[in-house]
Amino acid sequence: MKKLKKFKKFKKPELPEAVKHPLKDASFPVVGRSKSPEEKVKEALSNVPRITNDTVADHREEVLSSARKYIYPLQHSKHHIVRNSIMIFAFVVVAFFAACTLSLYKFQSTSGFIYDVTRIVPFPIAKTGSQWVSYESYLFELRRNMHYYRTQQQANFDTRDGKAQLMRLKQQAMDRVVQDSYVKQLAAQNNVSVSNQTVSDEVTLLKNENRLGNNDRVFREVLSEFWGWNEADFRRELQQQLLAQAVVAKLDTKTNAQAENALKKLRSGVDFGTLAGQVSEDPATKGSGGQYPSPITLNSHDAPPAITAALFKLKAGQTSGIINSGYSLDIVKALDTSSGSMRAAHIQFNFQDISVYVKPLAAKEPPDKYIKI
Repeated sequence: MKKLKKFKKFKKPELPEAVKHPLKDASFPVVGRSKSPEEKVKEALSNVPRITNDTVADHREEVLSSARKYIYPLQHSKHHIVRNSIMIFAFVVVAFFAACTLSLYKFQSTSGFIYDVTRIVPFPIAKTGSQWVSYESYLFELRRNMHYYRTQQQANFDTRDGKAQLMRLKQQAMDRVVQDSYVKQLAAQNNVSVSNQTVSDEVTLLKNENRLGNNDRVFREVLSEFWGWNEADFRRELQQQLLAQAVVAKLDTKTNAQAENALKKLRSGVDFGTLAGQVSEDPATKGSGGQYPSPITLNSHDAPPAITAALFKLKAGQTSGIINSGYSLDIVKALDTSSGSMRAAHIQFNFQDISVYVKPLAAKEPPDKYIKI
């Protein structure tokens, strides 16, 4: 038998590294194994674009272009919201004014809310010539009268008689505010005004003579209880009254001349009582030589505040000058004094009513009223 040829020892072939370890350099994750923090950072950094001086412009444009698709819808939405907000606001304002207009001119509401609205928004209620009359002034006058009748007279404006009374109060308030408007025009035409100091002096006089309480607290309580006012409301009303009186005092030249003539006669020696019986226009005292029926005190209401204040500056037997009480011109004489009271006499000349001077102006420029009472 032939001897078999001796073979070289068979060497096992070397396999490639990738075949030996197929997952060694694989980029996909191994199932069941989480990435390490270093691998996560490396992967994140690999996706970051490389920016150089040459590519910065292109990169900026790429970023801006990708953001524009969000900017336009946002701007459009913003304009839409603004437009809708303006439309809603305009609707609310129109609805509010429409409701207030109906309440004022159709239903003639006198509620506190409507009054507060008229204090902010100058709704007119009438026009006198070229001057508007505010609805607020009308409600100011009407509400204080309503308050007085409710609290002091126990009036019920919901009853038949109460409604009739309310109509009368409304007419009085309308007449009053229209007249006040003409008075202001007369005052402007004749250079007549009333300063805040004049009003303050009058308030002080009323307090000193206890006309509306003997201290500030009582004074405020009286205003609130009787008219629903505070002191500012009272000063407002008082200023209008003083303005009307000042206009009359300047325009009523006849009454001024009568008072001047009487004072001249007294200074020439004419007897006070005799002259009072001849020329005084106070029917209650004229027959008694101008003498008041009872002694005057600082707190009595038998004489106006201005006359009382002037009278207590006199000594027994002295005669005053001409005193403007607001509604008349008076000359007073102190007859005798005793323990805080004084017997006195006066000669009175009554001013014309303010309506005498308002009527010609109203006839020339009739008022236009915007509510029917």
